[in-house]
Amino acid sequence: MTLLQTKIITDKWVNTSWEEFIQATENTDYQKGKFYYYQGRLRIEMAPLGNDHARDHSIINTAINIYVAVNNINLNANDNCSYRKKGYQEAQPDLSYYLGDNVDTIPYGTNIIKLDDFPPPTLVVEIANTSLADDQGEKRLLYEELGIKEYWIVNVQKGEIIAFTMENQGSYRIRESLVLPNLELAILETALKMTRQTNHSKVTAWLLEKFSQ
Repeated sequence: MTLLQTKIITDKWVNTSWEEFIQATENTDYQKGKFYYYQGRLRIEMAPLGNDHARDHSIINTAINIYVAVNNINLNANDNCSYRKKGYQEAQPDLSYYLGDNVDTIPYGTNIIKLDDFPPPTLVVEIANTSLADDQGEKRLLYEELGIKEYWIVNVQKGEIIAFTMENQGSYRIRESLVLPNLELAILETALKMTRQTNHSKVTAWLLEKFSQ
């Protein structure tokens, strides 16, 4: 019996072929899922994201967009976009960004971004509420191999950011972004904690003032 003749276990890594992975992405039972493929294994994330995940997702994206606007940094942002290296790897991060020389690489009208034809995003962000261990483990290795330059994990439970710079299929921790020069991650952590006490409009105003100093 093949994988697709059974109910796929979600939110776990499952051994499968690339062909079965592609069929799973086209299965309407999982149309609301996030798909990953790495080292011959499939992961479909179907866990409800909820208010906390959604709010942290929103404020981090807002903060990044304010920062680049204030500092005249060119950026294109993607929300839940799929990146595919045919036959080998796929990822669908919560947030991803193209910066620098690659900012305008992906033409409008592109669906799944095929990494055999286009470069990977510069920065990837995963919002981790129930998936922290996997975001720090298998996904970090996947993003190293895809050639991502910087990877952030937002720990929803603690309002913290675990960030890595990536090079030569390896990574190490950072507390200041290298792809968004001079951006201290502690400022974003303060913003995350503020959202637990006040609304996004007030936090956005605080970020705008902070980044404009």
